[in-house]
Amino acid sequence: MADLLTKRADDYAQWYNDLVLKADLAEHSDVRGCMVIKPHGYAIWEKMQRALDDMFKATGHVNAYFPLFIPKSYLAKEASHVEGFAKECAVVTHYRLKSDPVHGVIVDPDAKLEEELIVRPTSETIIWNTYRGWIKSYRDLPLLINQWANVVRWEMRTRLFLRTTEFLWQEGHTAHATKEEAVAETERMLEVYARFAEEWLAIPVIKGIKTASERFAGAEETYCIEALMQDGKALQAGTSHFLGQNFAKAFDVLFTSKENKQEHVWATSWGVSTRLMGALILTHSDDNGLVLPPKLAPVQVAIVPISRNPEQLEAIRAYAAPMMESLRAKGITVKFDDDDTKKPGWKFAEYEFKGYPVRIAIGPRDMENGTVEVARRDTQEKQVMQMTDLADKVEHLLGHIQDNLYQKALAMREAGTRAVDTYDEFKVEIEKGGFLLAHWDGTPETEARVKEETKATIRCIPLDSDGAPGTCMVSGKASARRVIFARAY
Repeated sequence: MADLLTKRADDYAQWYNDLVLKADLAEHSDVRGCMVIKPHGYAIWEKMQRALDDMFKATGHVNAYFPLFIPKSYLAKEASHVEGFAKECAVVTHYRLKSDPVHGVIVDPDAKLEEELIVRPTSETIIWNTYRGWIKSYRDLPLLINQWANVVRWEMRTRLFLRTTEFLWQEGHTAHATKEEAVAETERMLEVYARFAEEWLAIPVIKGIKTASERFAGAEETYCIEALMQDGKALQAGTSHFLGQNFAKAFDVLFTSKENKQEHVWATSWGVSTRLMGALILTHSDDNGLVLPPKLAPVQVAIVPISRNPEQLEAIRAYAAPMMESLRAKGITVKFDDDDTKKPGWKFAEYEFKGYPVRIAIGPRDMENGTVEVARRDTQEKQVMQMTDLADKVEHLLGHIQDNLYQKALAMREAGTRAVDTYDEFKVEIEKGGFLLAHWDGTPETEARVKEETKATIRCIPLDSDGAPGTCMVSGKASARRVIFARAY
């Protein structure tokens, strides 16, 4: 099946699109800019959800759900927020259709809404209007809420998973009694995202702060995790926002403090989306198809029996049964593929293309020798293993694959990260892709000039920067530290 793919070296964008479609992850829908997530793709997203949801709940958060529709007046209450999202909003103006002899069905002009509704691009406004009724006293704080939902942002140029008009995500919205607590929450959730990216997605990330021009609309500070893809472009993998008291003031959310004073609460919001599916593909996959970290693979081990008749198939099934039981007891997902309409070679190609981490082949000779053939997807290496303690061996192998994918991605990022000192050098290096560490004078004018002239943006001001001062590569003015520039998705 790998011959169905455009090679990465020939056309990376087409390779990505081919892979998403042909690995049965998603497809374009008849609704412009929207996608259908197919079962294989959705199963991966479900594993992401489950892991993240456990991490959120372990840090004290609970789930709720808020309306899809937001009154237009709500968005107008926070000026920078509406300005940031105004061009991306889908607007509902009517609530009824009626039959028409010419067109079949038309919008009923008599069913116009008194106030238009916005299909949520994000939920700060509807949630903070709700929180006004929930928060009265310091005893109601902190309020730690997350919701799993879909959102709509009217995109002109879309790519499956990376940028679609409708996408799935989670959005956390928390309220706190003090600024310090809210900042701590913002930083804590950034750490949750970074840990998820590195331990589950096997993607190394850089934690940092966005510049003012790249900040979330309505936030005082936006923290982010940035990852580097195989083609040298950056991808923002998650954001956590310190909102200050902006939304509390806009929606008049007050609480009575311990000192019996009326104060506005402090807020955060944070989210990741199905864009992580794109990050997963772009970081690990190859010209042979999808490569999945074992922790996120819907099926971690596929067993392919090689049999010539039903009797052999049943014998192999019985031979594999104790091993499958031991694997499942360890929490490892296993599929025994007894579909006799497809040949083993077809199954091997299918499982390789769809990214199954481990494939085990068992034939009559294996039963005679007490062995199986084990193939790993990340390196495509095969080895014959004895059945003795095979579940332990496979468990160890899955852990090794998970770590190998992370180390490979880390090596790629480190090779693609370098420091530049002059603007001329920058213009040459940015064509090669990667993260470029350069001094910046902190002005939006310089940031805008670099973006216009090179299509590179400041991805973040790294939190682990050594803080060594220097001079801006563009203006020659003083610079407090190097920042990360890159072209991005």
